[in-house]
Amino acid sequence: MVVGSFSLDLTARVTRMPLPGETILGTDFQMVPGGKGNNQAVAAVRAGVPTACVGCLGQDDFGQRVRAFAVSQGLEVSHLSLLSGEVTGVAQITVEASGQNAIVVVPGANWALTPALVRAAAPLIRGAGVLLTQLEVPLEAVQEALHLADAAGVRTLLNPAPARPLPDSLLAQVDVCAPNEHEAGQLTGVVVDSPSGAARAAEVLMGRGCRSVVVTLGARGAVFLDGTRRLLVPPLPVKAVDSVAAGDAFCGALAAALARGDDVESALLKASAAGGLAATRAGATSSLPTDSEVESLLAANPQVAVEKL
Repeated sequence: MVVGSFSLDLTARVTRMPLPGETILGTDFQMVPGGKGNNQAVAAVRAGVPTACVGCLGQDDFGQRVRAFAVSQGLEVSHLSLLSGEVTGVAQITVEASGQNAIVVVPGANWALTPALVRAAAPLIRGAGVLLTQLEVPLEAVQEALHLADAAGVRTLLNPAPARPLPDSLLAQVDVCAPNEHEAGQLTGVVVDSPSGAARAAEVLMGRGCRSVVVTLGARGAVFLDGTRRLLVPPLPVKAVDSVAAGDAFCGALAAALARGDDVESALLKASAAGGLAATRAGATSSLPTDSEVESLLAANPQVAVEKL
């Protein structure tokens, strides 16, 4: 079950960035569904787990396109609402040949997700294996989703991105908090530039109420802490070309594995593999791997194992 943002990415590629007031010709243009909610839901369903989503789109062409894509991926969309008077969220992205980019995000309908709309999906939330949510929608909606899931005994996974101040009362309803190194640093004030730094940040978040924390470190893997374990999750050997959506792949695959009943160590390895595979491909949803691809990568690297930190 994913509660989060759904939008359309509009990407123009150029040889160089235009100067203020300048018009230049682009070399390519793509419209691809995006948003963390969309990406993580697609990652979870590609991992082989039935996935429902809660979010808001506008009643416009973009909203219809994003909703149709979600349906094509096998997502349950009865609570992916098309709202009158709202525009679908967009990310306007300009990428130059060097890889530098400039992005303007217009949240649009994503900011119209209310606690009432989340409550309308309460039966789905209470029946979920895992609830996965992020912070690209109003905090009140995130809090309601976590409250409903936690009260029903459903495991909760929060990807606190983009990072913002969070109350301890919210963190106390989080079973697994999954920030990247930058978000962990912003949330805790700890310098996260190593596994030991990640562990210190995780300890701070657990001290504020989270039951466990996994801090992703990009090409250096991830660090997991709970009340009894401190684990180092190694990266898989891949040739990274584009890290866009690698974090979303990690979170979606982790949620799917936990929903399937995998033990934590196995789930973390699958999430690491999914994030690594996503980094080998350009784009967001186009980079998200299937469960069979994840299993093949792990089978080809049996030496990779979770270690004690």
